[in-house]
Amino acid sequence: MQTPFRQPLFLVLTAPSGAGKTTLVNLLRAEFDSFVYSVSCTTRAPRGEEKDGVAYHFLSDEEFLRRVAAGEFLEHAMVHGHRYGTLKSAIEGPMAEGRSVLLDIDVAGAAQVREIVRGLPPDAPLKRAFLDVFIDVPSLEELRRRLEKRGEDAPDVIETRLRNAEGERAHRDEFSATVVNDDLATAHAELRALVLRKANGGEA
Repeated sequence: MQTPFRQPLFLVLTAPSGAGKTTLVNLLRAEFDSFVYSVSCTTRAPRGEEKDGVAYHFLSDEEFLRRVAAGEFLEHAMVHGHRYGTLKSAIEGPMAEGRSVLLDIDVAGAAQVREIVRGLPPDAPLKRAFLDVFIDVPSLEELRRRLEKRGEDAPDVIETRLRNAEGERAHRDEFSATVVNDDLATAHAELRALVLRKANGGEA
């Protein structure tokens, strides 16, 4: 199903690991087929069955830096020893065609994008379309429970994720809106309402 948007959206979602962001992204993309998922670039090697152009655009360090120098990135950062970034063309191309773009990035990347958008003229399409939402967890205790239940991470990795989450949650008030994913159906309804309001000319 697709509800018509009066204007394209540039939706930026950020969340601590384990907050359920991927599930919410999949629900939005299933419901609103006008969304294009922006594939980021990285210099890290593919993992498992990851395919170039689907999970990420896998670039060499030299190619990544060449594109940085050419001004091709909307945002980029070094994370855990590898470079990650979002190409301007991945956002501007689909939006020029009237499509909405969904970007899933970390707190630092979201801050870079927010700063760029703030500097745009009031009538710039990217500025009118921009909505950044922080997907939060009810508490760090609940996040610990989810990560342990997931069973994918060693105890030291879980502790690292919890420390990272604490730092990320400290920036949630910088976003246009925060959705707390305590109950998935409720969180989806809240995020959906924010998307529809913005896409139909309102504010978050």
